[in-house]
Amino acid sequence: MPRYKITVEYDGGPFVGWQRQDTGPSVQAALEDAVFAFSGERVHVQGAGRTDAGVHARGQVAHFDLVREHATESVRGALCFHLRPNPIVVPSAEIAAPDFHARFSATWRRYRYRILNRRSPAALDRGQVWHVPVPLDADAMADAAAVLVGRHDFNSFRSVNCQAASSLKTLDMLTVTRNGEEIAIDVGARSFLHNQVRILVGTLQLVGRGQWTRRDVEEALAARDRTRAGPTAPPVGLCLMEVRYGLAAEAGRDAEDPADDE
Repeated sequence: MPRYKITVEYDGGPFVGWQRQDTGPSVQAALEDAVFAFSGERVHVQGAGRTDAGVHARGQVAHFDLVREHATESVRGALCFHLRPNPIVVPSAEIAAPDFHARFSATWRRYRYRILNRRSPAALDRGQVWHVPVPLDADAMADAAAVLVGRHDFNSFRSVNCQAASSLKTLDMLTVTRNGEEIAIDVGARSFLHNQVRILVGTLQLVGRGQWTRRDVEEALAARDRTRAGPTAPPVGLCLMEVRYGLAAEAGRDAEDPADDE
């Protein structure tokens, strides 16, 4: 029984999230229906990241098993055909090892959050960026972001509905860069708590507005209390950019919760 590994791009706007739900269309359900349409087999498509409603992906990774083997280019093409008109594309497909797991084999994930920082809202990038019309100091945001890099208890930076057993996480990367009117916040780690990236962004934008300082971020982190951190940024600006496999993870790091739920 061959196992297929696919990369997936999607606009999260029309979906209730990655995971199949009774409340509306999901990316997972669309992919499973597309697999059935070309193969006649009902499968479970497992994704590397369970993105929330409205969150996008350029580098989502998923896997599924089929009884019959198909050429990988045929699988890629058939999925793209049957996914239409959904805003989902499968750029690549390959045969994976039998023990490969898109979620649990992943050793690193990177998200990017895009802020459009100008008075006028987005036209071409509507639904892809968070429009913040007041000026933001990206340098101050970057300075405050350095507080959050490393291994910490991120209880202040997770949803109250987060089901992770521990709020200890290691952020390998948290950068803030401005390119003209757009600010990009890149976050990399093995795994994330529920809404962690969006709360980090919501907190850093307070620094950018001049309402918070680096010291305020330090105190919010130390408090380990959700009410002490900033707001949860909207999902529209968030995109899962890449998932990595095969890199040796730090021994024991995040072992109790190896997959993200952003």
